[in-house]
Amino acid sequence: MIVSIHFAELGVRAARAALHERPRPDAVPGLRYAETALTGGIAAGPPKLRPGRAALIAAWEDDAALDRFLAEDPLPRRMAEGWHVRLQPIRVSGAWRPMPVEVDPAAAMADEDGPVAVLTLGRLRLRRTVPFLRANSKASGRAAADPSLVASVALARPPRFVGTFSIWRSVAAMSRNAYGSAQPEHTEAVRAHQARPFHHEAAFLRCRPYGAQGLLDGREPIAAAAADPAGTP
Repeated sequence: MIVSIHFAELGVRAARAALHERPRPDAVPGLRYAETALTGGIAAGPPKLRPGRAALIAAWEDDAALDRFLAEDPLPRRMAEGWHVRLQPIRVSGAWRPMPVEVDPAAAMADEDGPVAVLTLGRLRLRRTVPFLRANSKASGRAAADPSLVASVALARPPRFVGTFSIWRSVAAMSRNAYGSAQPEHTEAVRAHQARPFHHEAAFLRCRPYGAQGLLDGREPIAAAAADPAGTP
C-alpha cells in the first residue's frame, strides 16, 4: 500500500469543482481510498484559506496503480502543473475507517535523519469546532515557526473533513515539535482531544516520501529538505 498527495493551483471555481471529482475505488483499478479537499495555510490564528488550490489524497495498491491513474484519468492531468508525492506509511496512530492503513514492519526508515512526511486526517465533531480551532491555532503557530518544517498545507472538505500535510527535515525534528517539553502546544492539543475528542475519528500517519514531481510554493520540498537537513537560515 502507498499513499499519494497532489496539490495544484486551479483557480477558485475549478478548485471547488474538483471537490465533486473525487475518484471512486470501484471505478479506478488499484485505488483504495480518495478524498478531494480545499487547502489553506498552517499558522496561528483563524484558518488561512487558499481557495484556488485543490488537493487530492489517495491510497493505492501499489505504484503501478498510481502510474495508470496519472496517465489515464482527467483529474491528475488537470493537476499536472502542481506537485505530487508518493508516501510509504511507516507508522499510524488512531484509525481512519475509509482507509485502513497497512504498515510494513520491515519498512522502518533506513535513515532517521532523512525527510519525513506527516498526514493527519480527522472527521470533525461540529459541536467541537471552536475548541478544535483554538487548540489547533496554538499548535499550528508553533509548527509554522519551526525551521525544521519544510512545507505544510491545511486540508478541509466542509463540513467535517479536516487534515494537515507537512514535511519535516527529519524524524527527530518532527518528534521534537510534537512531543518536546519546550514546545508543549501540540501535546496540549492531543491531551484536550483525548479528554473530549474533537473528531469522530482521526489518524496520524508518518510516512517516507519519495517520487516527488513538480513544485509546491515555488520549490520541490523533498529535495530542499534533503539538501539542507540542518535547516540553515
